[in-house]
Parts: sequence; C-alpha cells; structure tokens
Amino acid sequence: MQREEKIEAFRALHHGPRILVLPNAWDVASARIFEDAGCAAIGTSSAGVAFALGYADGQHIPRDEMLEVVHRIARAVAVPVTADVESGYGDAVATAQAVVEAGAIGMNIEDANHYGKGDAASLLPIDKQVRHIHDIRAATDLVINARTDIFLLGIGEADTRFERAVERLNAYLHAGADCAFAPGVRDAETIENLARDVLGPLNILAVAGTPSIEELEKMDVARVSVGSGPMRATLALLRRIAEELHHRGGFEIFRDAIPYAELNALLGGK
Repeated sequence: MQREEKIEAFRALHHGPRILVLPNAWDVASARIFEDAGCAAIGTSSAGVAFALGYADGQHIPRDEMLEVVHRIARAVAVPVTADVESGYGDAVATAQAVVEAGAIGMNIEDANHYGKGDAASLLPIDKQVRHIHDIRAATDLVINARTDIFLLGIGEADTRFERAVERLNAYLHAGADCAFAPGVRDAETIENLARDVLGPLNILAVAGTPSIEELEKMDVARVSVGSGPMRATLALLRRIAEELHHRGGFEIFRDAIPYAELNALLGGK
C-alpha cells in the first residue's frame, strides 16, 4: 500500500460504521504482534517508547530517538502507523515534517507544555495551539489527532473542564485536525456528551474502567486507543518474572510465552 493509500484508508477508518480500535506499540516486536492479530492500523506510545529507552515521559526523550523508533515500526509493518509526538518537541511543524520522513501517516499533537503542574500553565494558550495545528495542516498530509489534556491533568475546576475541553477540541478541528482526543475521561456520561458536542471524530483513551469497545461504539466514539497501557501491562508481567526469579521460584510463568520459532518468524527469521 502506497503512502497516499495509507493516509486515505486511515482517515476513512475515523468515519466508518465501526469504531477504530488503535493499539499503541513501543517497538517493532509489539507492532508486529498487533499487526499479526489483525489490527487495521497502529499508533505509537510516546510514553512506552520513552520508558523502553530509559527516559521519563513528558518530552524528556530527544525527538530523534523517538522518531527513530517510529521509523523502525513504520518500516516493519504494512498497516498505517500514526506517531505520538507529545507536544512537538519545541517545533511542532518541524516535528510533523520529521514524522512524514519517518514513514508515519498520522500524528498525535497535545496541548500540554510539560512545564505546569496541573494548573492553567500546564496548557499552551489555545490560540497558539490552533496556529500549530493550522501550520501542520498546511505543511503536511498527516492525519492529525489533536489532544487536550484538560481532563488528564485535571486542570481547572471540575465543573468547567467539559466546556473548556470542547472549546479547545472544536477549535483544533476547525484549524485542520482530523480527530479530537480527550484522554482522562472514562465515565459513560462524559464520553457520550463529548461525542455529541465535539464537532468531529472523537478519540478516547481506554484504561481499566472505561466502557467496552461495543459500548463506546454505541456512543458514537470514532476511535479508541490504549496509550502506554499494553507496555505497562507487559512490564507488570516482567515484574512478576523478576520476583519469581529473585525468590527462587519455578519457571511455569514462561508456559504462555510466545514460542521462540513463532516470534522469530514474525520478525523475519526462518
């Protein structure tokens, strides 16, 4: 599938009769497992990539290191890949152009500036973020998923967050974003109201306690992603393995491991 076909196919998945279930990979192996399971597209997890390379989340990883992983994933899979590039690493347009060069066909761009601590200073001014999205749209053909962190960071009085999030997301869509992302919500009423008031496809971040995929689809949510959840769940299993080894336990924990030959073949071996 050529780049233009991937972009068209990925954009169309946001408007189909079924919700787009977008898994988030952090390396080539996880991306290939998602693809092999039949996933129609793959997102990267900025936190997952950062953790795997030894960085804390929140734009601590250098842009080039993040995009090297995006490039490896995009090269390894046939399905469309969209890249999570946090707030753009200081130059959102240059980062978007680098995402194109890395082989991805979409990007997440968030409005957190990573300097605040859950207050108004934690978000870029709405007019500045609108300019970023407008400029990205003018400079690239990427499918843009524009995110607000009002709910995720708990910014402002709780009874004002919904209206402010909707205002930001609709402004981002008007500036050229293809999808609006509101992580940090999991109660059905708020999700349903967002799907009603956001004037474009809505992306929800799924965590424990989020309504099921079937329920989200009935609420008219267009896209559900899982962020660093799969990577952190994998590390939880690794922690159990570490504890078994440290306490001189048995090795039954490896019983469900993917067979060596199967994984080797999945990654191009014989």
